[in-house]
Amino acid sequence: MPPQPTHHSLSAENLEIWSAVATLLERLPVALDAQLQRDSGLTHFEHGLLFALDSAPERTLRLSTLAGYANSTLSRLSRAVSRLESKGLVRRQVDPTDGRFTLGILTDAGHEAILESTPAHHALVQRLVFDALTAAQARQLGEASRRISAAIGPEATWAPGS
Repeated sequence: MPPQPTHHSLSAENLEIWSAVATLLERLPVALDAQLQRDSGLTHFEHGLLFALDSAPERTLRLSTLAGYANSTLSRLSRAVSRLESKGLVRRQVDPTDGRFTLGILTDAGHEAILESTPAHHALVQRLVFDALTAAQARQLGEASRRISAAIGPEATWAPGS
């Protein structure tokens, strides 16, 4: 019998759990992206940006705030906003209250795009995540996710109604 590898310090049980989480982290974004690309021509990241803007007061956020919500660099966000601008879904404007900032503003076409893309996206999330779990497991998943996010760092995250 070959010797067991000793290059990790996780217990066998924790390694098994981590393997399941890592697999989920790889597979779920691919499934979400594929559905959104197929149905609406948006990436999951772009959909999240539109959804956050649509939920914001006056459908407007500073791009630096949006980058924080999306856990994105300003560079990645700028490229995504440029793609969304080219589709007529978002526009940029210098913040009239502080010219050092740029605002991302959801256009009427962007609002329509989010209204059209969200039902199928939410149906997929329902099927892949919530239908696979009991109500108690779903609550535990939410709590575990919040705790892991907090352990990673105190950065602001977006939540519905924030």
